Amino acid sequence: MTRTSHPAPAARSTHHPAFLGLAATIGLSFALGVGPARADSLTSAPFGTLPNGTVVQQYTMTNAQGLSVRFLSLGGCITEIDTPDRNGHFADIVLGYQDLAGYDSNNTYFGAIVGRYANRIAKGTFTLEGKTYHLPINNGVNSLHGGTVGFNTQIWQVTSKPVSDGVAASLTYTSPDGQDGYPGTLSVTVTYTLTDSNALRIDYQATTDKPTVVNLTNHSYFNLRGNGSGSALDELVQINADSYTPTDATQIPTGAVEPVAGTPMDFRKLTPIDARIREPFQQLILAQGYDHNWVLNKPRPDALTYAAKAYDPETGRILTVFTTEPGVQLYTSNFLNGSLIGSSDTVYRQGEGFTFETQHFPDSPNHPNFPTTELKPGQTFHSVTIFRFSTDG
Repeated sequence: MTRTSHPAPAARSTHHPAFLGLAATIGLSFALGVGPARADSLTSAPFGTLPNGTVVQQYTMTNAQGLSVRFLSLGGCITEIDTPDRNGHFADIVLGYQDLAGYDSNNTYFGAIVGRYANRIAKGTFTLEGKTYHLPINNGVNSLHGGTVGFNTQIWQVTSKPVSDGVAASLTYTSPDGQDGYPGTLSVTVTYTLTDSNALRIDYQATTDKPTVVNLTNHSYFNLRGNGSGSALDELVQINADSYTPTDATQIPTGAVEPVAGTPMDFRKLTPIDARIREPFQQLILAQGYDHNWVLNKPRPDALTYAAKAYDPETGRILTVFTTEPGVQLYTSNFLNGSLIGSSDTVYRQGEGFTFETQHFPDSPNHPNFPTTELKPGQTFHSVTIFRFSTDG
């Protein structure tokens, strides 16, 4: 996370050429580029109406290769990511709800922008510059993902953003001073850019008028075999981390940073998610699976570096993650219990998807040894995460 007096410069990434083929766009409201030769487009259509009468829009970004990403003005929730397999067959690779009512409650945080503080803060309490702040308790004895009116519940203003590579949309929201107990008026811009090299880049920026804490992420659940295809736990994962932050029984970091070597937390080589998930390892027992923060290997803080990879041998789909953030949370959808029918019109069960939540560490405001999440007036928070989609074919 960068905190500077000016926005950090945009980092560029290079990727392999992606698959050809164009997908039709629907509900056209505006397009980027000139003439029919350019396929990059951003379209919108009504998705539904909230109980208070607010109409929620769904936006579709489509790149020149036909890969598309859909998201809502509500919570910036990514509802679909349609990518090809090794044979060029497209499928949605993220979990979602069937309708707006699901995203309105969204206790799973499917696809959402999460803030002000992603992950957990112990007992909903932290002290900043000598003052103690109290947050809503919404996860056992702790505060989770910003509280009861977190960023996933807010309507974001969406505008097109011209870019030289692909299609982009900027989402803006201003969180008032004291919202969910957090100090300072926080002005946030999240930019989704879908490049023609089949990468979804997410830029996060924020400024404040009072000292505060900020930790932003995206909470998409991936299943590279396809939404509704069953368990994703046999997919292979690699995490570029030699250590992780163990937690207590309430999933709050103990403050320790421990090596992954010799434990089921070691994903330094591509390993099936479920290869060791049933081992009697205390951390797995406490979390009922993987729900932990890995400390990414970094040449320097804020460097945009390789973080993680997932691979599905059946379809050949590969997801590669790069980020400026110091950590990533692998969560194996431990609390999907079969009570939810998803957008695939199938029942979601435990292990149906997994997250790569790029982030600062959980409960950092209460752990001075963790990278700071403090943001002061005059500074600009800026972080970047890139999800690159490719295949082995």
